[in-house]
Amino acid sequence: MNATLRTDSLSLVIPAFNEAAVIAQAIAEAEASLAGRFAEFEILVIDDGSFDDTAGVYQRVRDSAPHTRLIRHGFNKGYGAALRTGFEAARFPLVAFTDADCQFDLTELGTLVALADDYPIVAGYRLDRKDTAKRRFFSWGYNRMARTLLGTRVRDVDCALKVFRREVLAQLLPESRGFFVNTEMMTRARQLGFPVIELPVTHRPRASGESKVSLREIPKTATRLLRFWWSNVVFGPKALPVTPRVFQAKVVVPIATRGRVVDPLPSSESDLPVERPAQRQEAA
Repeated sequence: MNATLRTDSLSLVIPAFNEAAVIAQAIAEAEASLAGRFAEFEILVIDDGSFDDTAGVYQRVRDSAPHTRLIRHGFNKGYGAALRTGFEAARFPLVAFTDADCQFDLTELGTLVALADDYPIVAGYRLDRKDTAKRRFFSWGYNRMARTLLGTRVRDVDCALKVFRREVLAQLLPESRGFFVNTEMMTRARQLGFPVIELPVTHRPRASGESKVSLREIPKTATRLLRFWWSNVVFGPKALPVTPRVFQAKVVVPIATRGRVVDPLPSSESDLPVERPAQRQEAA
C-alpha cells in the first residue's frame, strides 16, 4: 500500500494525429467519464502535427471542456513522441493514456486507478477486440515475440489504456517515436523490476476517422523490436534477479450483448497464467 499516493487525481494523455473527425467526441467522453470519479483531473490532447482541423475542432469545443488543454507539435513526430510530450506535461500523481479513436470505455479508468495504490503500472488488455481478423492475428504474433524476446510479460502490450504512477513513469519515458513505444516501456519496466497488474477492458469499434496503424507498420515495428532486443536485452542492462510476475486481476467488465449483460470471455492469449494478487486473496 502506498500511503502517500493520491488516487483521486489523474492526468489523461490523448495523442492525436489528423483526428478532426473524432476528437470532439474523444474530449467529451473523457470529460464526462472522469468527472465525478476524480477530485482533480486534466486531459492533455497532444496534436502531433496534424494537417487537418484537429486543433480547430478543439478550439470550438474548449468552452465545454474546462479540464482539457491542447499541446501542439509543429510537425508530426510520431505516436511515441506525442505520448512522451504528454507524460512530461502531466501534473497529477497518476498518469493514464488512451487513443483518440474512442475505442475504450473511459469510465473503466476508475477500476484501473483503484489498483494503482498497490501496483505502479496498471495495464488493460482488450476483450473481444473489434479489429479485423488479420490485425488480431498479427497482434497475437507480435505479443508472443515481445514476451519471448523482451520479457514484456503482458498479453496485450499495445492496449492503449494504461495507468502509471508518475514517479515510475519518469523512469520509463520512451525514446521511441513510433508505435514501438508500449513495447519499449513495458520492457524497461521489467528490467527495473516494477510489478504490473493486468485486467480486462472493453474494446469498441473506432468511432470515426481512420486508424493510423497500417499493416505497413508491422515489419517496421518488428524490425525495431529485434534491434531493441539486440542492443537493450542481449547487450543491455540485465533484469533484476527476481522479476515480479504480472498479475491478472479477475475483474468483471460488463459487456452489452443484444440487450443483455454477459461476463467477459477469457483472453485469446489464455496461455498466460491468471492469478490474483496475494493481498487480495487474503482479503477474500
